Amino acid sequence: MNFTRILRHVLTGKLALRRIFPAASLTAIEQAIQQSELNHGGQICFAVEAALNTIPLLKNQTARERAVEVFSQLHIWDTEHNNGVLIYLLLADRDVEVIADRDIHAKVSSEEWEIICRSMESAFRQQQFESGVIEGINAVGSHLRKYFPSDPNHKKNELTNKPVILE
Repeated sequence: MNFTRILRHVLTGKLALRRIFPAASLTAIEQAIQQSELNHGGQICFAVEAALNTIPLLKNQTARERAVEVFSQLHIWDTEHNNGVLIYLLLADRDVEVIADRDIHAKVSSEEWEIICRSMESAFRQQQFESGVIEGINAVGSHLRKYFPSDPNHKKNELTNKPVILE
């Protein structure tokens, strides 16, 4: 058991999340997703969670494992063209994971998603949360533009553009 990690999760609560992502930042992130999706046929969802609950934390659940759960819970796998992408932030660990549905995952390597995650984490270490998330959205959007160009006949927004705050 990693007591430092447990302590970090216990001390990182909803107040920290609200301080780091005030309403204005959440609105800017929502607008960035909306703007990005005008330029491609993919779907982007940003979800942030302050900390893991006790049982997953004691079982040493990783941010990656949690992101896969969230991907499923939010039905990101259920987009018409299988091109949904989740950007997940576990705030207590400052760990970002990108989970992509099968059609986009087949085209973009895990290493490319990892580069986006590390870049966002670097911004977070400098306390640049809003800009770090927006840069990540833009980087994901670049991949989606390349493989799923905008189609005027298919402009349905299948996933919420609002950041998902997981409680």
